[in-house]
Amino acid sequence: MSRSKRREAPPDPEPLSPVIDAHTHLAACGGRDAASVAAILDHAEAVGVRGVVTVADDMVDARWAVAAAEWDDRAWAATALHPTHAGDLNDETAAELRAMAVHPRVVAVGETGLDYYWLDKSDDCAPKSVQHESFRWHIDLAKEVGKPLMIHNREADRDLLDVLADEGAPETVIMHCFSGDEAIARECVERGYVLSFSGTVSFANAASLQAAARVVPDELLLVETDAPFLTPHPFRGAPNQSYVLPYTVRALADIRGTDATELAAHLYDNSRRVYRLALPDQ
Repeated sequence: MSRSKRREAPPDPEPLSPVIDAHTHLAACGGRDAASVAAILDHAEAVGVRGVVTVADDMVDARWAVAAAEWDDRAWAATALHPTHAGDLNDETAAELRAMAVHPRVVAVGETGLDYYWLDKSDDCAPKSVQHESFRWHIDLAKEVGKPLMIHNREADRDLLDVLADEGAPETVIMHCFSGDEAIARECVERGYVLSFSGTVSFANAASLQAAARVVPDELLLVETDAPFLTPHPFRGAPNQSYVLPYTVRALADIRGTDATELAAHLYDNSRRVYRLALPDQ
């Protein structure tokens, strides 16, 4: 596929309703004012995506996420410092994040966790010790405000699970864009964590991840775009948005050997329960 072809947005999928995009980045998709957010969500709703959780990487992103959730009642926010930005945690940002965490439109503390992939690839990536300190702070914040903890984990499976065990996990832990193997998935399931799968589960080279997706019980499963990243097969490399979500739901249904409409219903109910969203029954 040519580079120009890869940059074309995927066509609209056949509608699949209802579903919730459990993790997206509206600002990075161009949603930086009320009109652009509404346009993204109108497009998504046209194919059955009834709402999204828009997620922060840094303080600027966190402010955008809260704003989007205030502009449109189909959006909710999750706010935190991404582990690569863990060095930005100080008294001032901690106070602002704590205030955001109690906002009624903020439904999770995240994305936080550990990212070892970027340690030796980016001069701006926070070192391990700083990531661990920030991660523990966010764990405690989630427990303090009684909201789910949304986890970012990249190449840090064992350390991340050990920190959660040592610090004491909050009632609800969401493993965003789950990337582990079957053994890690089983350990997360045993702990009662929620596993959220993105378009990566549909990739041709994702056999290990697909095996993991098969062992997660229906009630611990979420689906997400992580837009504008991780566009599912066969559109890998193209720009992603929440309207693309039904492709991933159908791929996940095929992997799990279940009906896509039934899986969508489970995912919708799980999103409502996990994030405590005020939405009608499907």
